[in-house]
Amino acid sequence: MKIKSLVFMSSLALCASYAPMAFCAGAPKSAEVVGTPAAGSKFAKIQVGMYSKQVTDLIGQPNDQKMYMTGKAWIPFHFGGDNSRTEYHYKGEGVLTFANGGVGDMGSMKLIRIKVDSAESGYIH
Repeated sequence: MKIKSLVFMSSLALCASYAPMAFCAGAPKSAEVVGTPAAGSKFAKIQVGMYSKQVTDLIGQPNDQKMYMTGKAWIPFHFGGDNSRTEYHYKGEGVLTFANGGVGDMGSMKLIRIKVDSAESGYIH
């Protein structure tokens, strides 16, 4: 019985020491712009930090989009953001990457990356 209690307590201690790291992991720390948007282009009207609704109101709906999970989605007790990301593909403009919100902020998608690419097909490959 003492061994079972010892195993249980050590498992509990391991989980308790891991939980603060999961709570501290939030939205991505670095945002980036790859390339330079041409003057007057759709991407020249937006900036990192905008929300998806603001972006689509300014430049319209994307030609295609995809969503994928990040590694943070698999961290136990992680309630922060950036569990998944959504990419908007715009033909002839490039790709916008949004970090999806966490618990309590599920509907928000914040722009974290602008990749300017005039050769972008606008569709997922």
